[in-house]
Amino acid sequence: MKLERIEGGFAPTSDGKCSTSENGMVSTAFPEATQAGVEMLRQGGNVIDAAVASAFALGVCEPQASGLGGQSMAILHFKGNTIALDGSSRVPSLAHIDRIDKKTQRFQGYKATTVPSTPAVLGYLHFRYGKLEWGEVLKPAIQIAREGYQITQLQHDMQKRELEKFLSLDSLSGAKYFLKEGKEPYAVGEQFIQKDLTGLLEHLAQHGVKSFYTGEIAKQIDEDMRFNEGFLRAEDLALIPWPVERKPIRRNYRKVKIFTSPPPGAGRTLLLVLQMMKNMPSKFFKNPTPKMFHFLAETFRKGLLNHKERPFDPNIYPQLPHDKKILSLEFARNLSSSIRDEIDPTLPLTELFTLNNDTTHLSVMDKEGNAIGITQSIELVYGSKVAARGLGFLYNNYMSSLDTKDPSHPYYLRPNAVPWSSVAPIIAFYNDRPWMVAGSPGSERIFSAMSQFLSHVIDGDLPISEAMLRPRMHCTVGGKLSLEEERFDPAIVEYLKTAGYKIDSREAYSFYLGAIHAVINSQTNNQFQGVAEIRRDGTAAGF
Repeated sequence: MKLERIEGGFAPTSDGKCSTSENGMVSTAFPEATQAGVEMLRQGGNVIDAAVASAFALGVCEPQASGLGGQSMAILHFKGNTIALDGSSRVPSLAHIDRIDKKTQRFQGYKATTVPSTPAVLGYLHFRYGKLEWGEVLKPAIQIAREGYQITQLQHDMQKRELEKFLSLDSLSGAKYFLKEGKEPYAVGEQFIQKDLTGLLEHLAQHGVKSFYTGEIAKQIDEDMRFNEGFLRAEDLALIPWPVERKPIRRNYRKVKIFTSPPPGAGRTLLLVLQMMKNMPSKFFKNPTPKMFHFLAETFRKGLLNHKERPFDPNIYPQLPHDKKILSLEFARNLSSSIRDEIDPTLPLTELFTLNNDTTHLSVMDKEGNAIGITQSIELVYGSKVAARGLGFLYNNYMSSLDTKDPSHPYYLRPNAVPWSSVAPIIAFYNDRPWMVAGSPGSERIFSAMSQFLSHVIDGDLPISEAMLRPRMHCTVGGKLSLEEERFDPAIVEYLKTAGYKIDSREAYSFYLGAIHAVINSQTNNQFQGVAEIRRDGTAAGF
């Protein structure tokens, strides 16, 4: 790993996707959200103030991916301590499995929602670690909601894709707030103003997030849910716990120490894949050969199957010896050595995951050496497709992330259960200093997007500006290989077909294959470097 080449080769771009600065850096999936974080840093706020401001702003201007009705998880390094923040939502007390249609009501509508945790996570982060006044941190989100922002091509496309689902629900509450006149997608460039959400954010700025869970807002949510026969009640909101500070899990990849989220997050899957990749020399991953992509595809299949077959209760996981075994070099070596010249027929050839979930990730670092990555979501694109009446935010549909077949499963659908998560934000240390914070949305594709990005940087000595642009692929347990086919050598695609993979051709720079948002605190020069995914709408910026 050549640090001088990685950091020295970074190139800022005029579109804001790649930026440098001297006093901290923010990378998010929407320009206004990035600027919200930068403004906090400019005012003397710390990394937490910037991240919380950006996260609230994303809930306003990226409603297809996150919002107050969703769930947030984080990893942070603050004043020398590295912490994984488990912000799991909870299943409402009335949501027994025999009271919900497993094929429909878990995916859209009022019964699909769990107790939102995002307000609790952001509120906790601010009062525990923030520096600026609470009202100041919420100002950017309030301004964006009141004055509006311009609908992007991506958002227009997502509204068009989800139109039928929005209109299929009797209340049309989601359509009322997020479709033009409640009937059709907004055109690209149209100004989108959210009056009711503005009022809610102003209320939270004055009364704090406690009102969301025990005050006036909780009362309104309860009334809305009762009227629409949902499960969520004021008692569920009152019982939502503050996020749990957990010990991150960590492993080395080459000379870099990578810290990530333990269960219910999927950091374990990312680390296992990286442990398997360590069995091959760095030079193996530098050149896009057919054998390299075959090795990656099989690694992804084995990592994903391990994730599916070994679910762990997040509260019991720290007491188990499994972590040392599953993330051991010996275990990874055995998995790597089992990879054949063709697709492994001993692995299931059926698909274990099929949802096209949407999520968002933001990364922030400040000049004090602190770092944070927050991955937040409302689960599927535009969540449950229904919104809180008078409040302007979408309810999540995290019921779809719970098991419905095995009562012994730690994420079985029962009252107060937590959803199973695919998030894997990371903080990477080099020379025992926080060097990079990064993460991606993408459901089951998060670990594959992240492992490829990290390999491009650490194995390939690429600056993050180039690593983010490289062609991506993902392979399911069942052998469906999704790749940006026109960006791959046809000979490689043909080789993979011959090896037995079912090729799922995706367009160039596909939205489907994750979205890296990463920040580096350079060790060879006095600058921060940030990238925002070209496959999404965001920017990176500092000052």
